[in-house]
Amino acid sequence: MTKICFLIDSIFSIGGVQRVTAVIAKELAKDHDVTIVTFDRPDTKDTTLYDLSEASLNYRFFRYPTIGKVKKWLCKAYSGYYRKMQPQGQFASNLYARSSFPSELRKSLVQELLQGQYDTIVGVHAPLAARLATLTPQLSGIRCIGWIHNSFEALFSPASRYIGPDLKRHYVYQFRQLHATVLLCQHDVDSYQVYDSLLKPTFIYNPLTLQPGKPSTGNSKRFLAVGRFSRLHKGFDLLIDAFRLFAQHDREWMLDIVGEGPEEKQYRAKIAEYQLQDRIVLHPFTNHIQAYYSQAQVYVLSSRWEGFGLVLVEAMAHGLPVISSDLPTSKEIMGDFGLYFPNGNIEELAERLHDATKIDWKQKSEEAFTIAHRFDLSIIAGQWRKIL
Repeated sequence: MTKICFLIDSIFSIGGVQRVTAVIAKELAKDHDVTIVTFDRPDTKDTTLYDLSEASLNYRFFRYPTIGKVKKWLCKAYSGYYRKMQPQGQFASNLYARSSFPSELRKSLVQELLQGQYDTIVGVHAPLAARLATLTPQLSGIRCIGWIHNSFEALFSPASRYIGPDLKRHYVYQFRQLHATVLLCQHDVDSYQVYDSLLKPTFIYNPLTLQPGKPSTGNSKRFLAVGRFSRLHKGFDLLIDAFRLFAQHDREWMLDIVGEGPEEKQYRAKIAEYQLQDRIVLHPFTNHIQAYYSQAQVYVLSSRWEGFGLVLVEAMAHGLPVISSDLPTSKEIMGDFGLYFPNGNIEELAERLHDATKIDWKQKSEEAFTIAHRFDLSIIAGQWRKIL
C-alpha cells in the first residue's frame, strides 16, 4: 500500500481546489494510505465538508515557526533584488528559493514530511509545489509531485493576480526539480514547453466532483453562473452588464448567480442600478448546488481566466448547454459544443445569451451528457494512480 501525502494550504475551507483535492484524496484512500497535511488551524477541522468523513483519511496540521527580524530582513532584501533584477540561471533561482523560504521554515516542513514516511508527496498549487521542489534534496527517496491548479496565463501574465511574469523563470526552474509536474490541460503543457523545453509536465483533467442531481428539463428560461465573487476572476461583472443588454430585447429569461465573496456589494449595486432585481438573483454558496443546475436551462461561464473550469463539467453532467468565454481550457474541455464569446466582450456575450434561447436544446443536452462522461472520477483517478 502506497503512502501518499497531499500538502495543501487549506482543506477545510470553501474553494474549487479544496473540493478537487478532497475528491481525489478520498478516491485514492480506497486502496492507499492517504494523509492531508494542511496549514489550517486544528479547530477548523470539519470532515462534513466535501464529505471527507466518507473516507479513511489522516490529517496533520502544520504551522511554520517564527524567524528572527535580522534573518527576515536579509531574506527580504535578496528576494526583492531577485524580483527586480530577474537574474537568469538555476543558481540564482535556488538562492531566491531559499531567501523567500528561509532555512528555519524549510527545516520545520522537512521534519513534518519525513516523519510521515510517505512514498509520494503532492504539493497542491504552484507556490507549495515550488516549495516542495526546493525540499527535494532533503526528501531523498520520496516522489515529489507538483499539482498546478491555475493556467499558465493566470499565473504568469502581466495582469496576473497570483504570481506575475517576474517570477515565471524561477517557478519553471523549481518545477524542473520535481519528479512530476501535473497541469490541468494540454494547452498548459504546450505553454510551459514553449517557454522551457527542459520542463516535461503532464496533465490530468479534474474529475466531476459531485453526484449530479436531476437532469435539467430545459424549460425554465433560467441562465446559471456559479463561482466565488472575487475580483475580476469569474467575470460576473461582465455577465451582469451583458444580461442588461440582453434584457432590452427579452422579458422572460432570468439569471441566477450562486456564490459568495468580496464583490457581492458591487454586483448588487450594479443590478440595482440597472433595475434588474427581478431578473438577476444572487444566491449564497450552498453544498447542494445540484438543485440550481437541475433548475437551469443554460450555463454561463464568463471567467476572465480559469485553471480548468470544473463548473463546465458539473453543468454538462446535468445536461446543460454552455456559453463560455473563449478560454483555451474551455475549448479543450468542450470543443465545438460550447457557445463562445471573445474573453471580456460584453456585446458578444449578450449575443450568445440571445443565441442560447434559440438552440435545439434537446440535442445540445444529449451532447452535454456525452462530454461530461469523459471526466468520470474513476477515469481520472486511474490516471492519478499511474503517476503516483
